Amino acid sequence: MEESPNPPREPQNLREVTPQQWRSGIAAWLGWLFDGLDIHLYTLVAAPFVAQLLLNAGDITALNPADPLVKEKSSWIQGAFLVGWAFGGGFFGRVGDRLGRSRALGLTILTYALFTGLAAFAQTWWQLLICRFLAALGIGGEWAVGSALLSETWPRKWRPWIAAVLQSAVNIGVLLACGTVYLFVTVSTLLHVTYQPRWVFLVGILPALVVFWIRRKVPEPETWHAAKAAAVGAVPGIADLFARGIRRTTFLTLLVCGASLTAWWAFMFWHAQHLRNLPELAAWPADQREKLVSVAFFLVIGTSIFGNFFCGWLARLIGYRRSIAAMCFAYGLASTLTFLWPRSYGALVWFWFPFVGFCSSVFSLFTMYMPPLFPTLLRTTGAGFCYNFGRVAAAVGTVVFGLFAPVGDFRHALLYAGLLAPLAAVIALLLPEPPDENPTLMNAD
Repeated sequence: MEESPNPPREPQNLREVTPQQWRSGIAAWLGWLFDGLDIHLYTLVAAPFVAQLLLNAGDITALNPADPLVKEKSSWIQGAFLVGWAFGGGFFGRVGDRLGRSRALGLTILTYALFTGLAAFAQTWWQLLICRFLAALGIGGEWAVGSALLSETWPRKWRPWIAAVLQSAVNIGVLLACGTVYLFVTVSTLLHVTYQPRWVFLVGILPALVVFWIRRKVPEPETWHAAKAAAVGAVPGIADLFARGIRRTTFLTLLVCGASLTAWWAFMFWHAQHLRNLPELAAWPADQREKLVSVAFFLVIGTSIFGNFFCGWLARLIGYRRSIAAMCFAYGLASTLTFLWPRSYGALVWFWFPFVGFCSSVFSLFTMYMPPLFPTLLRTTGAGFCYNFGRVAAAVGTVVFGLFAPVGDFRHALLYAGLLAPLAAVIALLLPEPPDENPTLMNAD
């Protein structure tokens, strides 16, 4: 990596962290927080909102979230979102390397805030699909830009804990999404008005306010400025990810991201549908089923926050790649045990789903692990390209596993999707540790 021969002394404790580092950290944390919020608003209201859109268009005769057409269209919307997420990661990854991390971060947040808000005004399922695709461009870009910003401004030895804190911001954003839905349902009941799922997307506009602060207070990292000056206009492009000396890392990272993210997103999207359609919940009122889904989400995400810090400790103990392999294997085991046999809603909500959520914290390790694998002027490009390739795979997986699942029963689809995680574990063992984590490899490229 491009390193100065005498790098400045890194802070040893929080009192030594500079104002610039604090601002960079807060900006990235807020970006990830709102990422989590905007990502999961749709996941929580997909079935009732899409059913309502189809009803308005005359495509179905009753407002029934379990209708096969609702399953089909909602999975296509989620697939489009994940594809947009991938394209956004690649596009804004290039923007981050060429124009700077801070500028790109502001653009990503503005993009997903605008189009999440516009989703509230969708009148057809395909209009919602377009809004979610465009919002995903910003969400996908924010991951690579925010993680690169912190990897270049905060101490290397703190990276595992920074990764845990960043991933926890996403988790808290997801909890805010759950709380948003719960709040709208509760207030609608108190005011005796009919709850409209589309209302929750208006909350997604709020992140746009953060952009003004970022542009005024968050400077570009010195590492990026130095690399930009040294490049003298010869900025590497996407093709350089497949150049000699780096292409092996690129290919392996693509495979790990593809397998692991497909397993996770199949769970995140279809486990709520699986829960809603359990036979023992058939007689429940719709609002009680939705509250149970919200509780399940809270538990999955809550346990993953604890898992993030466990992963930080594990990475400090055995290194990144071994930790990623171990947690991917654990995820596969958790998913298999959860869906191998039919289980009651109580067992799923209070034990098995949280078990899967804890193991999903493996993705917190990707945050600080991936950007340093690539040279500075390929850092957001490489991390964004590889991680977001996984989202394309996840988009395909979400649609395929959903289409081949029997109507109302997603247990086997969830079981088979989870088996991709052990494959990711094996491939992860072939990856290197970040070169700048090892002094003997500091000048490898």
